[in-house]
Amino acid sequence: MSVRRIAVLGAESSGKSTLCQALAQRYGTVWVPEYLREFVDTHGRVPFEADQFGIARMQREREDAAALQARDFLFCDTTPLMTALYSRVYWGRVDAQLEALARSHDYALTLVTAPDTPWIPDGLMRESEEMRQRVFALVEAELDARGIRFVLLESDLPHRLRQVEAALKVLAPF
Repeated sequence: MSVRRIAVLGAESSGKSTLCQALAQRYGTVWVPEYLREFVDTHGRVPFEADQFGIARMQREREDAAALQARDFLFCDTTPLMTALYSRVYWGRVDAQLEALARSHDYALTLVTAPDTPWIPDGLMRESEEMRQRVFALVEAELDARGIRFVLLESDLPHRLRQVEAALKVLAPF
């Protein structure tokens, strides 16, 4: 029986990690934290353009490893698609390797967290409310341009959990 991977995308400080953790607990499975956060903590800096492909590749490698432990669903706090989007935002381009990895966006369901929770700065990773709104608009536009259907999650965590539960029910059964 295969595990269905669920992509959770969104701008900074929009509740992705909190949601993934809650979903993994609710469905008795594991989730994949955002590797970028670990990268920033480990290196004490935000990534350079040359770091982007390695960050996306590590995110995917951790996803693949977690899939071996997951039960039914694997909740993925970001994907290489978001790394590519941020490359475009900060450097105006996406290198070919990163774009190829971003194109492999093959998830059973894509969820997007709306930026309707309080914005909380956390040092190096979070820039501003204005950037959060800009990235959110870019995420929606990018998914639309790529023909990737998604469910927009809004409001507080309990409401988002109900939205995800409804979305998961319409996925084809195993």
